[in-house]
Amino acid sequence: MVFDTTTVIKKALTECTGLDDIQLIDGGEHADLASTIAFSLAKTKKQAPVKIAQEIVAALKNNKELAAQGITVEAKGPYINFVFGSAYVSAAVKAATQPGYGSLPAKDTRIVLEHTSANPNGPLHVGHIRNSIIGDTLARAFRKAGYRLEVQYYVNDMGRQIAIVTWGFDHLEHAQHEGEKEDAHIARIYIEANREIEKDPGITQQVDKLMQLVESGDAETVKKFRNEVSRCLDGFAVTLKNLNVKHDRFVWESDFVRNGDTKRVIGKIEKLPQARHEDTLIALDLAEFGFTNKYVIRRSDGTSVYAARDLAFHTWKSVNFDRAIDVLGADHKLIGAQLQCTLKLLGEKAPEIVNFEFVSLPEGSMRTRAGKFVSADDLITEVTKRAFDEVTTRRPELDEATRKSIATSVALAGIRYDIVKISPEKSTVFDWKEALDFERQSGPYIQYAHARACSILEKAGDFTECYELETEQEIALAKKIAKFPGVIEKVVAELRPHILATYTHELADTFNSFYHFEPVLKSEGKVRDRRLTLVKAVQNTLIESLETLGIDAIRTM
Repeated sequence: MVFDTTTVIKKALTECTGLDDIQLIDGGEHADLASTIAFSLAKTKKQAPVKIAQEIVAALKNNKELAAQGITVEAKGPYINFVFGSAYVSAAVKAATQPGYGSLPAKDTRIVLEHTSANPNGPLHVGHIRNSIIGDTLARAFRKAGYRLEVQYYVNDMGRQIAIVTWGFDHLEHAQHEGEKEDAHIARIYIEANREIEKDPGITQQVDKLMQLVESGDAETVKKFRNEVSRCLDGFAVTLKNLNVKHDRFVWESDFVRNGDTKRVIGKIEKLPQARHEDTLIALDLAEFGFTNKYVIRRSDGTSVYAARDLAFHTWKSVNFDRAIDVLGADHKLIGAQLQCTLKLLGEKAPEIVNFEFVSLPEGSMRTRAGKFVSADDLITEVTKRAFDEVTTRRPELDEATRKSIATSVALAGIRYDIVKISPEKSTVFDWKEALDFERQSGPYIQYAHARACSILEKAGDFTECYELETEQEIALAKKIAKFPGVIEKVVAELRPHILATYTHELADTFNSFYHFEPVLKSEGKVRDRRLTLVKAVQNTLIESLETLGIDAIRTM
């Protein structure tokens, strides 16, 4: 019924105007949906948009399908507003009480989504995890929207940074400290190796030799690289699990050298008119596309660069998937754009790229090379400690194990929501207090709304579901619930997960307002039944939306 209503409106407007693009937008305070089509028609009809809107509304008054759905149509200036009737509201609430609410029909499109893909030379830090959380939330939304999805982590196991790590393990004291996590151990050796290189630049030649050996397939060198990278990934796995982030496959960069894909891609690039050769060095001149720097593909020593192997990886994606999406930091905008451009020149499908600005802490910036960073592990530990203190203050009667369990879920909600609530193109500072504020725009605030709904339903006991709503607060809450499937659709269409974060907070707000104005447990008869049904619908919608955000829908706080 929820989607049928939009379909009916689209059909009615198309029949009335002859246009397929009927420009539907959110109706705001005045309506459930609105159309701005009068603005487009004004250019061809050479009439004022207000007059056109009035004419369209007059024509739609006779539409039987709109009338049957109980949809009211009116003109508000140049806008054509649609207000949904009781049938829509009842159907929405009934749908929202069902498990899996918000799931969209299954689709055949095969999608690959790559995110995180941090260099395995040290722990994931606060900057990395915005990538992880944006990517994981998008993945959950795509699955909710019915897509066939594979989530990948592209492992850079051949770059200079890994060669430096390997050199460090060959030449420095590298015993692992007691209790030291694998990725932290790798970072310590990487930092110490960089300090040695600064003192003796001649070490660079040894690092270059390692890169040549690994690309040529030298068995001993390949084994060393893979061993250290694997250990770092083991450390990453712990961090990602604590953030509730999941990957389906880890794809190794070196595999595209071993199987010949990188060589084949370079061979194709050599034949492009934009290719520039300087002995064995190969670069692309992409000036005609607005790029001022050369896009290097192969070094003068004959070794491929990361870009060449990345092109091979994306060529493989192009063959095996219908759609590829990459989540990349703002510092990858240039190389991402060059990658897209080159793939198009090669006749391959280019990935869609979600670029995000960085998240930082009030303490300052994070740089792995210099050893100055705040690891994601440290962030999780600190937020969990603060969450435990907050839960203890609020619920001192609970045993310690229960408080720790709640604190772990609250900390995860605080981190994931605070990071994903900001649109990707905006930078943000993670604020400890805001992230854990139960009364403000935070993940725990939404969790608390869900816990309140659970508490009401537990106290209520049995009731007969009723979908016939009457009061303004009841209808406002029902209409907010009804938006959830459309929000999922919008998130995957625009690749903007913060839309879901905003919606979920608004749903919690609307529920709290409803609870404040409308007695639920103290009401009687049919009124009590319909309000409890609404509480059940909101509880279920919060479960589904929180799960899509990667946040635990806990029942008590």
